[in-house]
Amino acid sequence: MAFAPTDGPGITASQALRRLVEGNRRFARGDARFPTVQKKILSQLAREQRPYATILGCSDSRVPPELLFDAGFGELFVIRIAGNALSSDVAGSLQYAGVHLRTPLFLVLGHEGCGAVSAAVDTHFQKVRYRSRISKLVSKIVPAIRELDPKLPPDQLLSQGIEANVRWTMNQIRTSPEGKARVAEGRVKLAGAIYDIKTGRVRFMP
Repeated sequence: MAFAPTDGPGITASQALRRLVEGNRRFARGDARFPTVQKKILSQLAREQRPYATILGCSDSRVPPELLFDAGFGELFVIRIAGNALSSDVAGSLQYAGVHLRTPLFLVLGHEGCGAVSAAVDTHFQKVRYRSRISKLVSKIVPAIRELDPKLPPDQLLSQGIEANVRWTMNQIRTSPEGKARVAEGRVKLAGAIYDIKTGRVRFMP
């Protein structure tokens, strides 16, 4: 991966978001256009990449952003980690996307039934203990769900936890020095969304 800056994808954040919305509609309808690739496209991408959106999503095998948004080769810069949690390594990848790729849209993508958020809920409210490395990951999600009502039904508690985790991650990105700088430029948009595994639809959060 070359670290030379590009001129960006040549579209606005609003146009990028519209592409994601339209792509997910095609996917949910069963009218997806991808994956298809031509040798000409691969040749162009070998020289440089100009993705129009950066997506921080979960590692869950059922949530591949390129398919959910019916996106082709080179259109999305995707970072995946369980629970779409923010770490220093993830932040480094986001910074690369902002500074060098100049993607106008950053999307934090959670999904219903997220196991990492479920583990955070169990850890915080039920005092369940996990193995050390899983526990380290879960600890990055726990702050997002601390204010939830533990008396909620389990499925509702998890659903609210998933949305709270997306908002928590968005807030961390937005308030970071790099996030503030990109937003201040007036060129970058940060959005959040939840993917419904049962329907295939992505719900963009207000």
